[in-house]
Amino acid sequence: MLSKVVVFIFGAVIGSFLNVCIHRMPKGESVVWPGSHCPHCKKKIPGYDNIPFISYILLKGRCRFCKGGISLRYPLVELLTAALLVALFIRFNGPSYSFFIYAVLASLLIIATFIDIDHRIIPDEVSVGGMIVGFILVSISGFRIGPFGFSFKPLLDSFLGLIAGGATIYLTGLLFDLVYFRLLKRPAIQGETESMGGGDVKLLAMIGAFLGWERAVMTFFLAPFLGVLPGVANLVAKKDHTLPYGPYLALACLLSLFWFEKIMSLVLVH
Repeated sequence: MLSKVVVFIFGAVIGSFLNVCIHRMPKGESVVWPGSHCPHCKKKIPGYDNIPFISYILLKGRCRFCKGGISLRYPLVELLTAALLVALFIRFNGPSYSFFIYAVLASLLIIATFIDIDHRIIPDEVSVGGMIVGFILVSISGFRIGPFGFSFKPLLDSFLGLIAGGATIYLTGLLFDLVYFRLLKRPAIQGETESMGGGDVKLLAMIGAFLGWERAVMTFFLAPFLGVLPGVANLVAKKDHTLPYGPYLALACLLSLFWFEKIMSLVLVH
């Protein structure tokens, strides 16, 4: 129990840093310098006002100095990160190398999700950088000690996952655009000429680099089912046909990570 509490606290601290990334990356700002400061009055936030969850509650969601509102997203991201890391800790039997790899993946997915929701973009620092990090981390798992050796299987799985993840979503979008815009000659709405953004393609490629081709393909098929109801609701309520797709890829990725075997068994039964 104590170990889970420690992981939860550690996850909340990581979530606090992810909030910095979510806020600054779309602006092209450094996530390291300067230190945490109020986005309204720009004053430096002291350490005692930067404690996950607790500071938000004590400050009643407002800056100590200018009383400017603090977005509810901050404690939400901290809570989500902490909960996910505990779930991964349980799923992968403690502080294993797999836990470390997928904690990195979960962190990247959280950054991508909230930036995509706010700005409809997924920074290359997250997706392309994540591809490289995922490929390296998974490849390292191929090293064996006692006797020392190296298995190429993790490296190959990661490489195939990267290719399969990016190719499936890219080719599907390309085929849809060909049919919809060229063959059916439907007019583009609000200047849109592509059904699938490049950020989504790179995000699924990143997911494939971490999870391999099988889970990348499952993520590809699960994401549309997760996004269809929010998409319809968004169209009815806001008359907006566009939808940030990154959050649904991220959720589908987590479903594939935690329950790949169970989902496959359900599919194969039928």
